Amino acid sequence: MYATDRNSRRRFLQHAGLGIVALSMAAPLRQALADAPQNAITPQAALERLMAGNARYAAGKLDAKDFSAGRVARAKAQYPIASILSCADSRVAPELMFDQAPGDLFVVRIAGNYLNHDALSSLEYGVAVLGTPLVMVLGHSNCGAIKAAIQEIQDPKPLPGHIWDITDAVRPGIENVVKAGGDGLLEHAIDANVAYNVSRVASAQPIIAEAVKSGRARVVGAEYELATGKVRLLSD
Repeated sequence: MYATDRNSRRRFLQHAGLGIVALSMAAPLRQALADAPQNAITPQAALERLMAGNARYAAGKLDAKDFSAGRVARAKAQYPIASILSCADSRVAPELMFDQAPGDLFVVRIAGNYLNHDALSSLEYGVAVLGTPLVMVLGHSNCGAIKAAIQEIQDPKPLPGHIWDITDAVRPGIENVVKAGGDGLLEHAIDANVAYNVSRVASAQPIIAEAVKSGRARVVGAEYELATGKVRLLSD
């Protein structure tokens, strides 16, 4: 009887000890999870979050947001889940179309959403310093920059000011598509421009290419449809 009592007490103390150990481990784990930045996620998780947000946006069911909340925290640091190379078109607003809050996206904008040295340095900053797991090259329907580049290829004429810089930069990615012609030329050229710049971003040494190779980052292409509000994934 006494042996049974001693065994029972021993088992109780063993279980109690395990419980104490578990509790002592749980607290730091909860704190670590609380302290983990929101972009400490996989590239796939970041992409799924963006596409889920776009589905809400296209359906007109945006999440309620208090844009004043978190200002103090954001003043100290930023943890965006994606770096986005977007067109400068006034109708294209990544934070809105993906239903994201301030601090969620690191957006680089340039007419024609093409990669140049300035854009690349910003995207590299997003990946290397801010830790964005996803990079997206985002084109859009009815893009004026792509229209201008098509016209310049088909019927070269002097353009005012520095606008020719845009068409000159876009030309390599769409020239073959334009020369092939056919129906839906503008749409095909928009897709080709995105695909071309996805390839350039993903292969950019040393930062982004290495991040992609290691699996820390992913580069994808997408197109925003102005009329529907929907984002269509194109390539990665």
